[in-house]
Amino acid sequence: MRVFKFGGASVKDAEGVRNLLNVLSQTGTENTFLVVSAMGKTTNAMEAVVKAYFDDKPAVAGALDEVVSYHDAIARKLFPADGHPVHGRMRGLFEEVRGFLAWNKSPKYGFVYDQVVGYGELLSTTLVSAYLTDNGVANTWLDIRKYIKTDSNYRDVNVQWERTQEAISSLSPGKELFITQGFLGSDDNNFTTTLGREGSDYTAAIIAYCLNARSVTIWKDVPGVLNADPRYFEKASLLNRISYREAIELAFYGASVIHPKTLQPLQRKEIPLHVKSFLKPSDPGTTVGKGQGIEPQVPCFIVKKDQVLMRLSSLDFSFIVEDSIGDLFKLLHDYRMKVDMIQNSAISFSVCVDNKFGRLPELLQHLKGRFKVVHHENVSLYTIRHFNADAIRSLQDGREVLLEQRSKETVQLVVK
Repeated sequence: MRVFKFGGASVKDAEGVRNLLNVLSQTGTENTFLVVSAMGKTTNAMEAVVKAYFDDKPAVAGALDEVVSYHDAIARKLFPADGHPVHGRMRGLFEEVRGFLAWNKSPKYGFVYDQVVGYGELLSTTLVSAYLTDNGVANTWLDIRKYIKTDSNYRDVNVQWERTQEAISSLSPGKELFITQGFLGSDDNNFTTTLGREGSDYTAAIIAYCLNARSVTIWKDVPGVLNADPRYFEKASLLNRISYREAIELAFYGASVIHPKTLQPLQRKEIPLHVKSFLKPSDPGTTVGKGQGIEPQVPCFIVKKDQVLMRLSSLDFSFIVEDSIGDLFKLLHDYRMKVDMIQNSAISFSVCVDNKFGRLPELLQHLKGRFKVVHHENVSLYTIRHFNADAIRSLQDGREVLLEQRSKETVQLVVK
């Protein structure tokens, strides 16, 4: 048994769906479970529908019509005949969305979000399943909400593993291909829940764990996991192998590798994870699995831009000790600052944060009542795993280094 996951970029248009069939023609479909994300930027578009529902009711119809038009255009290229049953199934799904928005009485944003946004995956899998069937690939479409059971912490649920294991174990994958949605589950009341960002990867891992799969493959528009983001670094190179632990370390520092939530169930059963290109399916890609470090042994570069560096020192030169640091972390939590790096001495405390929610002015005002505060906005935090002197020099050249921190395998630089 193997699990394949195709993300939104792989099925963003009709050509992408055709290419998915091409990938399956090269890999085969026996003993395969297919997990598919919403098409292209559909999740963002459905989020716009939810936002309009709460902020601008008259705009809801227009926001949803954009999603309808996008999917209709793809469907008409894949199924030109007006009478094809997939068109009716698509209309039925959109009517369900409109119906929910009409009768819903809940004022809770998270609940409404999960009921609406999840239709992106229901639409994509409906289209893909029908296209595969029309092209001679027998498959069984499954509603994953019947199998992945969760609590009701909408938008960021916890999986109820025993119930999920029991439900998924009832399936008997064989020669026929299963196709289902990523990102979705359901609670005890059978309302739709979502697994959070990177939720489709997590879905693939949950299914693999419950079925004791031999592998999970995530199909992406890159050749595999690279040692650096090619948008910011020249000469990014492919990593052939990464250990589970190394992948989690890279993700912790901000690399867009694989979310730790996805890796944890795979690591427990030592199920290897492959990251491969859907454009070149015969290429080897990257394997994440049991083992040591990375191969090849090269520095890995990670950058977080638009950060804020704050240096706090006591007004009376007293020590910054446990109670002060505890208060500081509570404030950072209260003002929703994501902490990416800390460094402290006897009388100072430096922290690099992501001002994601725009509450920096409020936080600074609060801090200045107790500390001397110097802050730098729009800085970049660079992290190098497995650094060497050349790697550090490449980041220092032409940049002002505001803060540096090193451990045995990792160096971090905050630069302007």
